[in-house]
Amino acid sequence: MIITAKTQKVGLLGWPLGHSLSPAMHNAAFAVSGLDYVYLPLPTPPELLPQAVAGLTALGFTGVNVTIPHKVAIIDLLDELDASAGLVGAVNTVVVSNGRLIGYNTDAGGYIGSLVAAGVSVAAKDAVVLGAGGAARAVVAGLIENGITSVAIGARSADKANAIANRFAGSGLPVNGIAWESSAFAETVAKADIIVNTTPLGMYPDTMSQPQLDWESLKPSAVISDLVYNPLKTSFLAEAEQRGHFVVSGEGMLLEQGALAFSLWTGCPAPRPVMRQALLAGLSNKSS
Repeated sequence: MIITAKTQKVGLLGWPLGHSLSPAMHNAAFAVSGLDYVYLPLPTPPELLPQAVAGLTALGFTGVNVTIPHKVAIIDLLDELDASAGLVGAVNTVVVSNGRLIGYNTDAGGYIGSLVAAGVSVAAKDAVVLGAGGAARAVVAGLIENGITSVAIGARSADKANAIANRFAGSGLPVNGIAWESSAFAETVAKADIIVNTTPLGMYPDTMSQPQLDWESLKPSAVISDLVYNPLKTSFLAEAEQRGHFVVSGEGMLLEQGALAFSLWTGCPAPRPVMRQALLAGLSNKSS
């Protein structure tokens, strides 16, 4: 790759960034698509976020991805929010268009895309989302936009679960927050068609941890989904698979949200097979 003054610049704002898989995934996609773009890691301390965002326009960036801890804080620094970002209440992708900074959230669409790629439909289903963080908000938004019948949000804190449920009170669908320890939660899980882990339980290096479920009470047809992608098969998914459940692993959402961002920046279809290959290679290196 030869970077020149004409090369279109995109990148990733976060702090700390560590070893992100996004640069390899996107740079592979740009190369195979014949696009003169480069994706750069942009580690940005929280106190310098306003200067960094102002610099995107000054330096001629086409856009950026946004990750922890900036997904909410960046909203006040943007000129416009897409409906996706407004619904989730967080931004993970910014497009610079005619000097204006427009915020999007591709996590919601990315999650649904990962289900679709696995052959799972959410229409007319009941879902349980485990966790009450930003990832949970994105998953709930994606489910609501794609025909889910009901969503229950389970968390250790009922207050946190209810705070997310209240965000979606205007959706016209039953979205409820429930404490993990309650009997009401156990009853809800037993009726669920889709169960999604949005917590970091099971993530490397603590690979043996997992959300606690009464596996015997689950529908045999219940789909078990995990947003954790390192390792590719978490202990949660391994147990679900052993018990005969269909499972959807977390790298699909990472791929799909990246593919949506790629298209927002370039106006071109994303080369998903190449992006997936780069992503899996990066995950293999991280776990070795």
